[in-house]
Amino acid sequence: MFADWPVFLGLTVLIFGAVSWSTGAAIAATWRSPWQVAGYGLLLAFFDRFLNWGLFGGELISPSGFVRDFVVILVVGFLSWRLRDGERMGNQ
Repeated sequence: MFADWPVFLGLTVLIFGAVSWSTGAAIAATWRSPWQVAGYGLLLAFFDRFLNWGLFGGELISPSGFVRDFVVILVVGFLSWRLRDGERMGNQ
């Protein structure tokens, strides 16, 4: 479990966190529902697990790993959505 922390930090937090941040901001910029952040976050978490397995030899079907990755991606996406949505409402 602790052997994959560098992969988790690099792949999930840095790379997929940046993608999730951009996704949340794009969804907020087009005035769409925050529930779409959750849908895209689910797809990103699946792709994250696939790259973890394909590139680094991690477990493909790991419920705990998937939940951990999904929560990180979801939190970053919702934070980005909220900040961008507040900025857009303030500008209106």
